[in-house]
Amino acid sequence: MSIQDTAERPGFRFSLYAPGTAGAADVEAQADRPLLFTPFRLRGVTFPNRVVIAPMQMYVAGPDGLATDWHLQHLGKYAVGGAGTVMTEALIVDPRGRNTYGDLGIWSDDHVAPLARIAGFIAAQGAVPAAQLHHAGPKSSRQRPWEGLGPLGAAEAAKGEPPWQPVSVSEQSSVAGWHRPHCLTSEEIAGIVAAYGQGARRAAEAGFRVLDIHAAHGYLIHSFLSPISNDRTDRYGGSLENRMRLAVEIARSVRGHWPDDRPLFFRLSCVDRMEGGWQIEDSVVLARALRAEGVDLIDCSSGGIRAENSGMDFVRKRQPLRRGHQVPYADQIRREAEMPTMAVGVILDGPQAEAILQAGKADLIAIGRAALFDPHWAVHAAHQLRADPKWQMWPPSYGWWLELRERTGVED
Repeated sequence: MSIQDTAERPGFRFSLYAPGTAGAADVEAQADRPLLFTPFRLRGVTFPNRVVIAPMQMYVAGPDGLATDWHLQHLGKYAVGGAGTVMTEALIVDPRGRNTYGDLGIWSDDHVAPLARIAGFIAAQGAVPAAQLHHAGPKSSRQRPWEGLGPLGAAEAAKGEPPWQPVSVSEQSSVAGWHRPHCLTSEEIAGIVAAYGQGARRAAEAGFRVLDIHAAHGYLIHSFLSPISNDRTDRYGGSLENRMRLAVEIARSVRGHWPDDRPLFFRLSCVDRMEGGWQIEDSVVLARALRAEGVDLIDCSSGGIRAENSGMDFVRKRQPLRRGHQVPYADQIRREAEMPTMAVGVILDGPQAEAILQAGKADLIAIGRAALFDPHWAVHAAHQLRADPKWQMWPPSYGWWLELRERTGVED
């Protein structure tokens, strides 16, 4: 099944090309251009290319989760570097849902103005400003990664960062020795659902054009989805429908506060990678239910329901991750749920990203750590794929120097 075939399928709310460019002549004009650098449209937003800077936690927020100049330069350089979409790190909808004291927040109207400054700068560079909503659930009340990522304790309290009790689907801890969470009541769940809606409202007020809901990696929403962590006996536990209930309610709440012309993404751990856990078939069922609630794209990750299958555990055990190891999940959900997907995970260069798109396995490509290593990943990929042979994707004040350097050459 080709991308072109999928784009024309009835019921899809997305287009491969910018408004007014869907004619045959325009399609032909794009034929020799890499798909990674062709536009993509969802609802009222046109993505100038398919490169998305993935949400990456930085743990350097100011007091009370406020964005600072550090975040402006951190995210702004990716927009200058040619990415079509730049997404914030996860924005916390409830202070109890922070991973650490360094997380950015969106639980208060005070967060809107600092975030608006960032969204405005990203948009001014020609990229799409995007944000992610998040609640860490059982993985809350932790140290920053470079401090050990363990539970907050007396040492942190002495520095003004006392621990708090996390909230979750049950009283199970994600990791032995971490703070035991409080099991959420139905009334408390309703409050969290409402907090997501208010977070969406604030993100819209800040000027973000795309919103992503983080429901992966063992955090709050994922803890409800997985049969490994969900042992509830009420309407939020047991059957697949019940375990999906929180995810669906949050999607409905967010969509109700998020403008209709702006796309909504949903990030899933498409599989738990553990026996008896959440499976890709479950993700397909959930994706269809989310599509009915107005979700436009599934952001496809995996794992994290327990420490032993998280990305950090691969690092601790020095286990290498395979290139594009999560792409098959994006492919299967795209085909079986009949909705766009975003591929993420060890996508290292332009040719690899282009091959994923050419094979019809995803619609957008999320770049994370590769962008930390090279903030100009997108324009380098464009040059590598011959989509920008004359350095025109670079800021003019960069591009003319680089074009001159290439023309003059360098002697040994």
